[in-house]
Amino acid sequence: MTTFKALGVRNEYVKGLKELGITTPTDVQREAIPYLLENNADFIGLAQTGTGKTAAYGLPILHKIDASKNTTQALILSPTRELVQQIKKQLFKFTKYVDDRIFVEAVYGGEKIERQIKNLKRTTHIIVATPGRLIDLIERGDVDLKNIQTLVLDEADEMLSMGFKLELNRILKYTSGTRKTWLFSATMPEEIRSIVKKYMNASAKQIEINKNTLVNANITHQFVQTTIPEKVNVIIKFLEKRHAERGIIFARTKAGTQKITKQLKEEGFSVEALEGDMQQKERDKVMRAFKNESLQVLVATDVAARGIDVQNLGFVVHHQLPEKLEYYTHRSGRTARAGKKGVSLVLVLNNERSKIKEVERTLQIQISEINI
Repeated sequence: MTTFKALGVRNEYVKGLKELGITTPTDVQREAIPYLLENNADFIGLAQTGTGKTAAYGLPILHKIDASKNTTQALILSPTRELVQQIKKQLFKFTKYVDDRIFVEAVYGGEKIERQIKNLKRTTHIIVATPGRLIDLIERGDVDLKNIQTLVLDEADEMLSMGFKLELNRILKYTSGTRKTWLFSATMPEEIRSIVKKYMNASAKQIEINKNTLVNANITHQFVQTTIPEKVNVIIKFLEKRHAERGIIFARTKAGTQKITKQLKEEGFSVEALEGDMQQKERDKVMRAFKNESLQVLVATDVAARGIDVQNLGFVVHHQLPEKLEYYTHRSGRTARAGKKGVSLVLVLNNERSKIKEVERTLQIQISEINI
């Protein structure tokens, strides 16, 4: 069995990882870490969410930082505030036993920009940012990126699907020069291919984890045929069978999330809605409750759920199949993280059965019909 030490990770980081309960590298970590430690080159890592990508790029970045310099040497771009905060927190935990302090700052929307500018004036070796807020800082002249050696695009497909194409292009142009680019993504749509072609070396190493399984193999895929009026009753029966297990129910619209949440609350379930246009304070409150397990079920739209990374979720329910197939991958990937098992349940109408076949064929998975 491979160890982090065998991958080239220094002892002080191995000690920090062990304290976090991380002792055995995941597939993406085994493939990425040795290459990124040894090579000063562009890199593409294709792997599902929840496979340990933060450590896969984070540990090599930390090893390459020269803490004696007070310049910003690495930039990590991620799609949402929650993910940015989480990456910063993880990098900080990895460095617990490192002698020379490595300073990481997170910048994102929904917070006063003045406070973030003040923080950036201190020594900052690594910036973790959402694309929109970073552009704001660049336009104001309040961020210095001329010494960036490594640029990481994390969840690149999510950033593009959230409409950050222009921002990414501007940041990639702004930081062009000697920097190397490490791109991590669950999928490889055409827009990502064009970024790779335009801004990355043609000989960039590419790894693909479980390339024959486009969806995490630890997920059991199921569907129930029902009617529109019966959908909530099916969800109620499903939740009763799952007991206190936590999970996410996906709806296509804000009105749908509100209706499902109201009906489940009336049945006594611990549930809240997560909507795209929520106030940041309200969103943070819901996410805190969900993460500390005082909330059992989250009902969300695809937009609102972007960037959610919560451990130990036992299931995902699709109130309707998503419009885009890649969203099925993203939705289902919220469960069965870090090697655990999970269930993805789709509620379909009689005239939608052919769509199940299409999902099976395209994603190379089997979705079994069940009765609830």
